[in-house]
Amino acid sequence: MTYPLGLQLAGRKVLVVGGGPVAARRIPALAEDGALITVVAPEACEEIRELAAAGTLKWKARGYHVRDLDGAWLVLAHSGSDRIQAVIAADAEAARIWCVKGGDSDHSTAWVPAVASLDGVTVAVNTDGDPRRAMALRDGVAAALETGALPLRSHRRITGSGRVALVGGGPGGAGLITSRGRQLLAQADVVVADRLGPRSVLNELAPDVQVIDVGKMPGHHPVPQSEINTILVEQALLGHLVVRLKGGDPYVLGRGGEEEQYCREYGVPVEVVPGVTSAISVPAAAGIPVTHRGIAKGFSVLTGHEGITQQVGLIPPGSDHTLILLMGVSLLRRSARILMDGGRAASTPVAIIEDGWMPTQRVTTGMLATIADRAEATGVRAPAVIVVGDVVTLSPHFMPC
Repeated sequence: MTYPLGLQLAGRKVLVVGGGPVAARRIPALAEDGALITVVAPEACEEIRELAAAGTLKWKARGYHVRDLDGAWLVLAHSGSDRIQAVIAADAEAARIWCVKGGDSDHSTAWVPAVASLDGVTVAVNTDGDPRRAMALRDGVAAALETGALPLRSHRRITGSGRVALVGGGPGGAGLITSRGRQLLAQADVVVADRLGPRSVLNELAPDVQVIDVGKMPGHHPVPQSEINTILVEQALLGHLVVRLKGGDPYVLGRGGEEEQYCREYGVPVEVVPGVTSAISVPAAAGIPVTHRGIAKGFSVLTGHEGITQQVGLIPPGSDHTLILLMGVSLLRRSARILMDGGRAASTPVAIIEDGWMPTQRVTTGMLATIADRAEATGVRAPAVIVVGDVVTLSPHFMPC
């Protein structure tokens, strides 16, 4: 058994005996910690030569001598010679210096663990002389950290200002949020959540994580945007990591730019984590590619809840240019009439996808002239994405009548 211990090597001498690839692999971590590295080896590989030329370490191009241990706190023996390794280990033991004896863990007084680091968390794995097993376990822990499966949250209050992360949660399915988004949720002190984000991930948060619901319904905004901005800044100034969990992508009709600007005006650091925008992913859930060779070579995304009168003139009128309307259910009839008046054929295919990627997903299709009536007949409700263009015919849900 070994006693696990971390070493602060900054400003302290570390001796590395050997100039091969194994020794070279050990050096970057030592340098990152600020160790004063001396390499002793008659020959050195290219990596060590480059580090020596850059001033990262001192290279003594000769064989090992016991005097090399003078002033060292730690020695890594990777000479490649069993005889020299035994001499170094014995000299280090006599000088009471911890020694990593490469290739012979049974006779080492120190081991180098397999290490994974993320956001201030370092995990070191030792397995009593089985380095491959240690690396496999290290990789498993690293994957869990990267996906947010392990709790990364700090339980010590940050001194001074905290920070805000604008996280795009994707179209709603919990599996479509990014790994970085998961990481930040695993660290969050406060989560400010939208209605259209992946709400199920909130159930995975620790009980003491504060969740502030600022969800907006069509025509009903109980928490106005100005108040959301204020919440983000106030919570960050208390020293919290605040995750603003949004649906889709923060910068695609998501007002993420406004929130970022407001935070920066008050000196609050902001990280933006892109999300899978519903403008592309929700049509995909219905089998509709927004572009397709020979059918559509471009697409435009518009907000439909404010009307599209001024916007539509900038978009090619042909059905070979896909038009995607977000938040457009309430004004669908008006938008359809504007598009036809602007040159789109009444027979242009249209699809409405409700609750994309959710168990309640539903697809309603029709033509530009008939889609509003169909939507009323089937009781279409927000949230929904509207797709206008010939790509709709590729969907297995398409019904041309």
